[in-house]
Amino acid sequence: MPALDSDLKKAIVQMPAGEKDKLLLRLVAKDVTLTEKLQFELVERGQTIDERRDLIRQFIDRTAKLHPDSAGWLMMDMRTVSGYITRHVKVTKDTYGDIELSLYMLNTLYEHNKPLLSTYNSRTDKCAEYVAKRTEQTLKKVQKLNPDYHIEFADALNTLLGWLHHTAPAHYARQLALPHEFAM
Repeated sequence: MPALDSDLKKAIVQMPAGEKDKLLLRLVAKDVTLTEKLQFELVERGQTIDERRDLIRQFIDRTAKLHPDSAGWLMMDMRTVSGYITRHVKVTKDTYGDIELSLYMLNTLYEHNKPLLSTYNSRTDKCAEYVAKRTEQTLKKVQKLNPDYHIEFADALNTLLGWLHHTAPAHYARQLALPHEFAM
């Protein structure tokens, strides 16, 4: 996005307040994510973060019960859920929720679809790689948090790491040097 010319900036600042308000409202309405972010910050005052997390958990539960036919479909479901989590983080800046929801997604979708990722083969390759990389990202995010929060994620992380090293993603887990257990 190109920077605004200094003359244009001065002209915008000198516009009457009513015109600026109309222009601002038109511009905000064109960006759906910005509109949702302003709704969350200005109207909801950040008080609906738990409800927003719960909606995503419910979506994960519904998605997990779809029972996809292949690891490819499972990966597509994970990517869809990841998109919702990413949007949630963009709107709310909820880093704790990002980690919590990512762990919940990975563990829940695996739990409901164990047979699809039980062994590594050409059909499970892409999904196995996705799961391992997503786990690595989540681990990095946990390590950036205050160590007091580590205990809250330890059980979910250890569950995830346990099945990760004993199913299709094990090859990628070794390549990424993912630990077998989360040490606090």
